[in-house]
Amino acid sequence: MNSAIIFDMDGTLYQTNLILEPALEATFEQLRKNGQWTGTTPIEKYRQIMGVPLSVVWETLCPEHSVEIRQESNRLFQLALIEQISSCNGALYDEVENTLEKLSKHYPLFIASNGQTEYLQAIADTYQLTKWIKGIYSIDLIASGNKSELVATVLKENNINHGFVVGDRSSDIQAALDNHLISIGVRFDFSQESELEKAHYTVNRFDEINKIIEKYNR
Repeated sequence: MNSAIIFDMDGTLYQTNLILEPALEATFEQLRKNGQWTGTTPIEKYRQIMGVPLSVVWETLCPEHSVEIRQESNRLFQLALIEQISSCNGALYDEVENTLEKLSKHYPLFIASNGQTEYLQAIADTYQLTKWIKGIYSIDLIASGNKSELVATVLKENNINHGFVVGDRSSDIQAALDNHLISIGVRFDFSQESELEKAHYTVNRFDEINKIIEKYNR
């Protein structure tokens, strides 16, 4: 049986909360300069929907704006995020590197994320994740924007028929269920207990994942 571990990125491996506010503020400051936004930056609203596809993000944050303005807003946001990442203003969660190193000795590791390709690659490059991660899959690959379909793509392309999905949002847990994988929910910055109710396991620290997976090795 070919097994693997599939990780979400934001709020699971990477502390997006550290770069979110300055990147979002820079984006909305540009929108204000362009006369396309008035008022404060909707940071709290974005925290509530963190992890959803980007099309949904901008529909939620800018419901009265045209599709063109939303697309431009997203472009500005991605550039601001990548600048923050490259400046090392973000960070991986505690014990991510040690845990990935240990797990990679026994399992192929993958990332499946609602983030865009360039954004994910910037994190991978900055923190040298490709030492342990065999493949990074962005929601850009899936026209529907459905996380379950993205995980299914990882499984199909890598001949995987068993394993784990580790994530912090309901879309990660549902992706595991839809693909008959074991789900591990992480209680980090953006997670909500109601979204993790269906998870097979939940952890408060990243390295707690080791014990869960060791159980299945035995």
